[in-house]
Amino acid sequence: MIDTEFSVAAHFGAPFPEQRNLQSGSAVVDLSHHGIITVSGPDRLEWLNSMCSQELGSISPGVSTESLLLDPQGHIQFAMRIVDDGESTWIMVDPLQSQALAAYLDRMRFTKRVEVTEKSEQDRLFTVGFFTGAEASDALSSLRESGQVRAVWLDPWSAVSVGGWQYAAVTADEHPASTWNYAEAILTAEGVQLLVNMIQAGTLRSAGTLALQALRVMAWRPAQHTEVDDRALPHEFDWLRSAVHLNKGCYRGQETVAKVHNLGHPPRRLALLHLDGSDAQLPEPADLVFAPGEEKPIGRVTIAARHFEWGAVALALLKRSVPVDAQLEVQHAGIRIPATQEVIVPPEAGATRVTPRIAPLR
Repeated sequence: MIDTEFSVAAHFGAPFPEQRNLQSGSAVVDLSHHGIITVSGPDRLEWLNSMCSQELGSISPGVSTESLLLDPQGHIQFAMRIVDDGESTWIMVDPLQSQALAAYLDRMRFTKRVEVTEKSEQDRLFTVGFFTGAEASDALSSLRESGQVRAVWLDPWSAVSVGGWQYAAVTADEHPASTWNYAEAILTAEGVQLLVNMIQAGTLRSAGTLALQALRVMAWRPAQHTEVDDRALPHEFDWLRSAVHLNKGCYRGQETVAKVHNLGHPPRRLALLHLDGSDAQLPEPADLVFAPGEEKPIGRVTIAARHFEWGAVALALLKRSVPVDAQLEVQHAGIRIPATQEVIVPPEAGATRVTPRIAPLR
């Protein structure tokens, strides 16, 4: 089945086995609809560091990280997956983002010695996603030896990054991201053909985007093309754990990041919804969430999926005031689907700085 919006494979006829294969590291997923940008030049890291939420100035070659570009009010404009190879910084972004991001970066060059290049289809570079199990890792090693791998990004979501912060009230071992060993590789056209040959030979399998989507939902992993709207703050998604460095120098939107984290609370919070009824039709992005019997929405679905173990699940942005034990309903196609929530970002997230009380003067 083809994802008609992006012309990539949604699944190959067996979504649940594809999830298992992908999670075990024996399958890859085509992400050629994602965008690729390179930034070259001696000033690239210092320049990117001055604009981004993550500490990039001293990043070593081969080290993967994630960063956000924010507007002056701290809202998310771009989410970037970043790895530097010592000569160029590779930036991977979600679908439909690369052209706008490249144009923005190009406008911000001024006198810096940097060059921004959006890698289009003519560059013959393609992204594949995989989990670092034995088969996928062996395939990648073989492609590296053939010189067909341009960059590999290892997702830092699996742990709290240096300078980051986690709002989820679970330990490192309890967090579902503890087993999220996800990666993306940028391949040449020849590398893609070698990968296809491995799949045809049976040494590797294919998985569709629906498989990756279901695994991402269960890992509480936010993404720009589904979770982010024009009001999105990093705190609402627990994105400070991987994409924000709280102790770095100034960047656009930093004041809001610091104010919400230290003194305030994010107005919305991401939650995982377990949807009632295995045969129910899945909600769609932007479907509204309600309290039972109420007509005023208290949130919206960002993405929904069928997981091979957990059934129908979804990520949703809820108002901060929604009680953590509240029963919910998702309205889809005129029908309300009962749902229970699993807290990702708790209502008390933020306000980490205790302001001392000053006794009044008499």
